Order: sequence, then structure tokens, then C-alpha cells
Amino acid sequence: MKLKLLLNLVTILAVAAAGVASAQSYDLSWFTLDGGGGTSTGSVYSVSGTIGQPDAGGPMTNGPYSLTGGFWALYAVQTPGGPLLTITLTSPNTAMVWWPSPSTGFTLQQNTNLNTTNWVTSSESVTDDGTNKFIVVNPPSGRRFYRLSKP
Repeated sequence: MKLKLLLNLVTILAVAAAGVASAQSYDLSWFTLDGGGGTSTGSVYSVSGTIGQPDAGGPMTNGPYSLTGGFWALYAVQTPGGPLLTITLTSPNTAMVWWPSPSTGFTLQQNTNLNTTNWVTSSESVTDDGTNKFIVVNPPSGRRFYRLSKP
């Protein structure tokens, strides 16, 4: 009899605990699937991480440095005294490099390596909508840096 009473009590407690556990709310509104990884070094700096989905939010910045997560490898290099150069994702497969209009005398240039002086005029056609000048970029292979130059 005591064993039956004990089993009934255990069953009641298990059902009550299951009811409490099922009432919990869970939120998986943000997640990422990542893989691979490694370390990139240059001079006195080192960055370690994995490749994967673009990170939510904007870049991490401190002083003149910023770090943006994700697949795209486009970077805006600010020209002292020049218009603000910005890169914005416009769809899953394109990005827009833009700056305010008018920006008289400035030319958009690109380079694949900041350790060289091989800046060339960007091959994409610049569009001016009266508010901004911009180009639309397809995903590059490797890195691409952009700057505004005033000869």
C-alpha cells in the first residue's frame, strides 16, 4: 500500500513538474551558423575568428579602427577632408558604395591591398541621383578597398 501511494505521489509530482517545464518561454530570434576559422596578423595586430553568417548590427569601432563581421570584403577608407564614404548592403548579392553629392573634384578609387599604392579609378559607372553619388558592386573575390581621391 505504501509503495502504491509513493508511486502515485511520484507520478503526480512528475506531471506537475512537466507542466511547469512546458510553460517556459524560449526565444531563438538570433542565431548564426559558423565554421572554419583562423588568425590573420599584420604588423602588431591580430584578429582570430570563424567564417559564417554576417553578424547582426554594425561594425565594432574604436578610434580610427573598425571590424565588421560577415562575408563581404568591401572597405571604405576615409580621405582626410573628403566626403564621408559609406558601403551599404543593398541585397544578398550587391552592395552600394556611396558618398554625398555634390563632391566636386573627388574620384572613387579602389585597391585590393592597402600595403601597396596601386589605387586605380573604379571601373563601375558612378550614378548621381542629386543627393548621393554611388556605384553598385557585385560580390568581389578577395578584398576590395575604396577611397575618394582629389588630384
